[in-house]
Amino acid sequence: MHIVIMGCGRVGSMLATGLEKRGHSVAIIDVNVDAFRRLGQDFKGLTIKGVGFDREVLEAAGIRKADAFAAVSSGDNSNILAARVVRENYHVDNVVARIYDQGRAAVYERLGIPTVATVKWTVTQVLRRLLPEGSEPVWRDPTGTARLLQIKVHNGWVGRRISELQAAAGTPIPFVQRVGRGLVPDRDTIFQDGDLIYIACHTDRTDELETLFANPPAKH
Repeated sequence: MHIVIMGCGRVGSMLATGLEKRGHSVAIIDVNVDAFRRLGQDFKGLTIKGVGFDREVLEAAGIRKADAFAAVSSGDNSNILAARVVRENYHVDNVVARIYDQGRAAVYERLGIPTVATVKWTVTQVLRRLLPEGSEPVWRDPTGTARLLQIKVHNGWVGRRISELQAAAGTPIPFVQRVGRGLVPDRDTIFQDGDLIYIACHTDRTDELETLFANPPAKH
């Protein structure tokens, strides 16, 4: 995957180096070139000076081939503007924005832009939303037998009933996160763009389930 990041602060630099270590190509944007020092000498990705809602800057970062975009600068307005430009003009579906003002987060999620809070586990949250596979479990039992996974689902499942996703997985989907709130699905609940699903499963099925939902549903 090619992933573009706006903001090379603590969160952005940790995301960039973490994603590169996972084998992804990364471009990171910041208005301050000194910020790139946080990446270290081993970083091989692109570093672009500028703002993440400037189209020339985005083009230089390879946004046309990007699979995902994360706006994690220090400004809410910049993050949301950049996320909307990328989603609406470059049609990158996998976009996430960091938001400081949680009172506004639900509004942005209704625009189809998932948001994360500015808490100590922000990097983990963003990684879970950016990467279709390889995310860490939300919870695991002490014996390591079972776990609860937060999984990003391919847009090809949008419009399907959650019960259909559960049937495909062969394991419970106890709740869904939608516009920043938890939702316990019933048999008629429809999977919507931007939803995150939580799957309870045996640990040995983690790779299988993440691969299942990283792809569109199989055609019969």
